[in-house]
Amino acid sequence: MPFDLPRVREQLPGRRIEWLESIDSTMNAAARLAREGCAPGTVVGADEQTAGVGRHGRSWHSEAGAGLYVSLVLRLPLNAEALPLVMLALGLATHEAIAQATGLAADLRWPNDVLLGRRKCAGILAQLEGGVVIAGIGINVSHTRFPLEIEDLATSLRLEGAVAVSREDLLVALVRAVDDCCRILTKEGTTAILKMFSRASSYTHGRHVRVEQEGATLEGVTCGLDSSGFLRLREENGKETTILAGGVRPV
Repeated sequence: MPFDLPRVREQLPGRRIEWLESIDSTMNAAARLAREGCAPGTVVGADEQTAGVGRHGRSWHSEAGAGLYVSLVLRLPLNAEALPLVMLALGLATHEAIAQATGLAADLRWPNDVLLGRRKCAGILAQLEGGVVIAGIGINVSHTRFPLEIEDLATSLRLEGAVAVSREDLLVALVRAVDDCCRILTKEGTTAILKMFSRASSYTHGRHVRVEQEGATLEGVTCGLDSSGFLRLREENGKETTILAGGVRPV
């Protein structure tokens, strides 16, 4: 079904929303608009991405018409060191938007995965572009199958029981939730976001996990987030390690 852009613009008056039938990556288009000085909150979305980007340069499966593939331009009064906290705020926003649009209760796996059950239904990517945050969010909406290499890892809102999700309603909920969570981060501070993420995620406290990093694999029990939004891990020998990056998976 064609995306009803006028309907979305009616519910988000004054918001610049660019919608494309197909693009390599919405992140690239949003970054270009940011360089041109576009307004904060500008949204770029597409029915299909031919080179969607995930974390660490991985590809993001972007089947035409089946998902919500968007990037937002965020002009926040924060320094570059706050980017991990922005990631947490975006995860919370995606979690909230899915709940509003579907009633499904998602989980958050640090730092950027949104799960339904044990499978990923959405991912977040944030990068700096000249002091502006480009936030890329992909949500699997009506996918009924995935490529063989990710079929055991990925799911969609439809596969989890939300069979009639409107991409338009989901986008409106997402944009409003991103606004709200970024406002909390900038107005109420980092502690508020850390507490919210810890409540929404089963991975931040007491979860036995394995962390895959470049050249190393760590295993232990999660013991919260530090003040910068990084995950703390207590290894079996009692050593506590701060995880700055890496794939976190349950053991």
